[in-house]
Amino acid sequence: MKIRPVKGTRDFYPDDMRVRNWIVDAWRRVSLRNGFEEYDAPIFEYLDLFTVKSGEEIAEQLFRFADRGGRDLAIRAEITPSLARMVNARIHSLPRPIKWFSVPRLCRAEKPQRGRLREFFQWNVDVIGPAESLADAECIFTAVDFLREVGLTSDDVCVRIGSRPLTVAALSGAGLSADRMDAALAVLDKRPKVDDEEFRRLGQAAGLSAGQVEAACRFQDCADVDAAAAVLPDRPDVRSALDDLRSLLGLLETMGVGPYCRLDLRVVRGLAYYTGLVYEVFDAADELRAIAGGGRYDNLLEVLGGPRVGATGFGMGDVVLGILLQEKGKLPSAAGGVDFFVIDDGEGLFDRVIGVVAQLRSRGFAAEYSYKRSAVGKQMKEANRRGARRVVLVRPEAVTVKEMASGRQVVRSLADFLAEP
Repeated sequence: MKIRPVKGTRDFYPDDMRVRNWIVDAWRRVSLRNGFEEYDAPIFEYLDLFTVKSGEEIAEQLFRFADRGGRDLAIRAEITPSLARMVNARIHSLPRPIKWFSVPRLCRAEKPQRGRLREFFQWNVDVIGPAESLADAECIFTAVDFLREVGLTSDDVCVRIGSRPLTVAALSGAGLSADRMDAALAVLDKRPKVDDEEFRRLGQAAGLSAGQVEAACRFQDCADVDAAAAVLPDRPDVRSALDDLRSLLGLLETMGVGPYCRLDLRVVRGLAYYTGLVYEVFDAADELRAIAGGGRYDNLLEVLGGPRVGATGFGMGDVVLGILLQEKGKLPSAAGGVDFFVIDDGEGLFDRVIGVVAQLRSRGFAAEYSYKRSAVGKQMKEANRRGARRVVLVRPEAVTVKEMASGRQVVRSLADFLAEP
């Protein structure tokens, strides 16, 4: 019987692991230099943690099960609920702002498709404490900082920025009742993915009148903040949300990432917990799913039993990102590499090879050798296949060190070489 991996999961062979580690290392490096600290949490939690935070719609995306005690548990499809639970547990002792990041393995029980798998890795960056748009700007800057780190320019990717409160204001101003708001927001979130006829049909199914659909489209199609202000009700909450949006866009310009960002009021974000500014990162050609997405969720800690605290953050998955980096030719070579490959060039020198390799490894170098005793030429081919940067030919009286890239060779005594490889 041949057993295959579960559909929607991936095997990571060494070449794949090198690419994965390259992405994760860059996520971690960028997080740390932007002042974020790393955390992690259990891979499964009580089911209620996810449904309370994200609404019942999230339950369909969860691998859920009952433990031996009959308790309803779920494998995490996102880590933000765990973050909120952890922060609530120490809310009075954690210094603010809380700037944390994590790179969890996540699972979603859904149909696999291009750019969306059942199991994936996701970079999560969050700021808890400040309610000002500066925290949102910091998160967006960190996302762009990574995109630049891996060689993606503003011609390759775009951060599209919207506002959940302004979207709600547009709908309420058109007469939509509060009890229909979540369903309407879910429909608006789908608008960029469907044609106009399908969007009207979805809006009607969610209880939106033709006039309300028209009002929502008129708002979402506004090209700038002033245009949006002109079609929205003149209320204090609307003016405050408009000020937040203007502030964010200005901060991003000051931070030097304005060319990567643009206003797009069609961005709503599907989950129910967002309370403020929202954003998604797409490839500039708009051919792939979202690379990242996030926004403000100021009521999450309160919903989970804590105080009302400002919170904002984003998640970036490795699947769509990997597709884009490959298409743009930005991924590193999948080939591995070692610092030294040690070869016995003569009879009876294999013990010396093993000793040299052991000493190199103890000094912190990656060193390898051939398990099989074969001619020097065959061992050189193996060294090349292993991506060795230097080859050490061990001879009775000395060693020859060859730089593989340049072909330059130097003869040294064994003692001198081991003293300073």
